[in-house]
Amino acid sequence: MKKILITGAFGQIGSELKDYLRSIYGVSQVISSNYEMMVDNGPFELIDVTNYHQIEAAVIKHQVDTIIHLAALLSAVGEETPTLAWKINMDGLFNVLEVARKYKCQVFHPSSIGAFGPSTTKNNVPQVTIQRPTTIYGVSKVSGELLCDYYVKRFNVDVRGVRFPGLISYQMLPGGGTTDYAVDIFYEALKHQSYTCYLSEDTQLDMMYMPDALKAIVDLMEAPFDKLHHHNAYNVSAMSITPKELAQAIQEILPDFTIRYDIDPVRQSIADSWPNSIDSSDAKKDWNFEPHYDLQAMTKDMLEKLRKKGIQ
Repeated sequence: MKKILITGAFGQIGSELKDYLRSIYGVSQVISSNYEMMVDNGPFELIDVTNYHQIEAAVIKHQVDTIIHLAALLSAVGEETPTLAWKINMDGLFNVLEVARKYKCQVFHPSSIGAFGPSTTKNNVPQVTIQRPTTIYGVSKVSGELLCDYYVKRFNVDVRGVRFPGLISYQMLPGGGTTDYAVDIFYEALKHQSYTCYLSEDTQLDMMYMPDALKAIVDLMEAPFDKLHHHNAYNVSAMSITPKELAQAIQEILPDFTIRYDIDPVRQSIADSWPNSIDSSDAKKDWNFEPHYDLQAMTKDMLEKLRKKGIQ
């Protein structure tokens, strides 16, 4: 990666990734973008990913060779506006891939555990398995995985990606995903010593701390092309946890913290359609994926970082 354009650069991943990439490659080498004007500490372009010409113009202007395509509507929000979710998630990806094909750019596009469905095996889900999601977000992610594979095989576009689990971050508030509770709980623990969770206490889902996610993106994008057996949609995960287990980890540091449950049927049904755990062995074998943070290390760091931000 030499000159990088990030779409969706002010979302949960992008807000941290742009600074992380700038610390590695230089501020001037990483161009952020968003569908509305934003203030940034580096190069910025106004881009609606459903507009092919705006993406193309930014690639030409900055001589971009890598596109990190993060712009998307997430699972819970997507169910409220499925037509818009399809338009952003699929039309946006198609435009990025077409620009990449024309200008020979490398592309990163994240998929998600949302690409799995209730007919997928629940535990230790393999890299290649049945995928029949029941949300528009999941449908768009499976379609995106197939489209990326097509562009690799048909046009030799270097497209890479991972299936992210729920991502936990101290820098950004969540953006409408089913796993948002795993971020909200830390804020509420510090501010109110209690949290009301919208998922049941035994809902087991894969999670990852944001520093591990950022490193995974760079490690995958820098890996030799010929070493990759799948190119996109690599399973990655750091921990498989329930709300009860996360609450217990917080209670080890904040003994007075309490949790109660008020189930949201929509988010619970989405979570129930996803696996309990996934197998990341292909990512470890092909490009040495290895998360640093487990549940305890992540919990300790989250609480420390939020306190430094003044959350208490």
